[in-house]
Amino acid sequence: MKKVVVLDYGSGNLRSAERALARVGADVTVTADRDAALEADGLVVPGVGAFAHCMRELRAVDGPRTIGRRLAGGRPVLGICVGMQVLFERGVEHGHDAEGCGEWPGTVEQLEAPVLPHMGWNRVEVPEGSVLFDGLADERFYFVHSYGVREFTLGQDGPPSRLAPPKVTWAEHGDRFVAGVENAALSATQFHPEKSGDAGAQLLTNWLATL
Repeated sequence: MKKVVVLDYGSGNLRSAERALARVGADVTVTADRDAALEADGLVVPGVGAFAHCMRELRAVDGPRTIGRRLAGGRPVLGICVGMQVLFERGVEHGHDAEGCGEWPGTVEQLEAPVLPHMGWNRVEVPEGSVLFDGLADERFYFVHSYGVREFTLGQDGPPSRLAPPKVTWAEHGDRFVAGVENAALSATQFHPEKSGDAGAQLLTNWLATL
């Protein structure tokens, strides 16, 4: 049984994430303890609300450094919703420009859509070879957000690299935006797998299988 820590930093659907992971066979602990977060087989970073607020709370529990240390050692991390957004360089929300964890280049900004928030079920464009979305190319997932990343440049430019480029999953709501990323040990989804029924459960199962 894989040991998974859901990082408790005062933001996010902690209990629903805990229950969803337990249902698919993980041994789950919800905690802010840094040692536990570093030692677990997998770390889940949830998040709801404003980007800047989530970053303040995440820094209060040394979250960015914990995430960075895990990734430096090839230890898997999964971000969910704003927990995905804070992995990018910066977020611009309500006129406030906040620094993120900087694991990926890019800016979280308001979607250009006739109706916000984007709330409900949506299909996604899954890249070839995705592990996270294996068997889920035609499924729908549950989104609740008004902000997202509209450009993902990592791996698109520059000289050839021995490292595999990130696999990026896209969705549309007025705008085209990043719905998921798989980048070595770091994975994330803009939607809530814990609220996405059987499809979300399968995605979490796929992630657990990589630990």
